[in-house]
Amino acid sequence: MLTTVVLAAALAGALALWAAWFALRDRPVVLRQLVAGGAVEVALLAQIVVGIAAAAGGRSPADPWTFWGYVVTAVVLLPVAAVWAMADRTRTSSVVLLVACVAIMAMQARVWQVWAG
Repeated sequence: MLTTVVLAAALAGALALWAAWFALRDRPVVLRQLVAGGAVEVALLAQIVVGIAAAAGGRSPADPWTFWGYVVTAVVLLPVAAVWAMADRTRTSSVVLLVACVAIMAMQARVWQVWAG
């Protein structure tokens, strides 16, 4: 689980920096950033697979409801931000992507805390 948490948080952090750079330069989100968001989504989906496999193997998190709540919310958050970013073609789209990535990083920290118990 630690590998998927670190990978997802690192990718979200890199995308957050990229979005912050665009927000500071008063630029909207570009398609390449959304492709990078797809890489974050793949890492989050891998986290779901690892969580399901671990639960099937008898290793479940200390609080399953909280764990799955964070994981599912993290998976849903970035596509919502991407739709918003493509609908709003101003600097605000970069800020929305930045906030979503920071939220995903915070959720990954909580996922690890809940998993470790």
